[in-house]
Amino acid sequence: MMRMLCHPLFVVYLEVLTIAKLDHQLNEEIRDKEIRLIGADGAQLGIMSSAQANAMAEEQGMDLVKISPNATPPVCKIMDYSKFCFDQKKREKEARKNQRVVEIKEIRMSPSIDTNDFDTKVRAAQKFLADGNRVKVSVRFRGREMAHTNLGEKLLLEFAQKCAEIANMEKNPKLEGRFMAMFLTPKNSK
Repeated sequence: MMRMLCHPLFVVYLEVLTIAKLDHQLNEEIRDKEIRLIGADGAQLGIMSSAQANAMAEEQGMDLVKISPNATPPVCKIMDYSKFCFDQKKREKEARKNQRVVEIKEIRMSPSIDTNDFDTKVRAAQKFLADGNRVKVSVRFRGREMAHTNLGEKLLLEFAQKCAEIANMEKNPKLEGRFMAMFLTPKNSK
């Protein structure tokens, strides 16, 4: 939609863009000559004018709703629109409730980590995996440690082996710059 604002010194054009309408066309808003009508019970009632379909909907005390505007002819259905909207919102709410966001937790180590610190990091990873999160385990190399990346790989494989009961190794250890990382995912992930 284009609007024009006039002022004695200048003319300003404003263009207003409307985003796709999520609501359906109802009753008198449907201005198509012919529509395909579906009854409240789901039965095909045939092709007819929108005025006839609107009269049938009013007769039943329901709404005429355009459900497929791009079809030829457009498809309309006789239904209780407020009940339809309520059911749709209820289904969306239920879907959001059952949705679970999986986080990626990261555990960082150095190649010269001590055994007690290593065991503590393993326990932390097992806790994250038990909660259903993915775990990124990374080893950071500093200075001359870059010459011994095989130690980091050995450390990561040992880490994966200690978590093998509850986790699968999604990605093998891979060197990316000064970090070597691998991903663990819980076995019972759905």
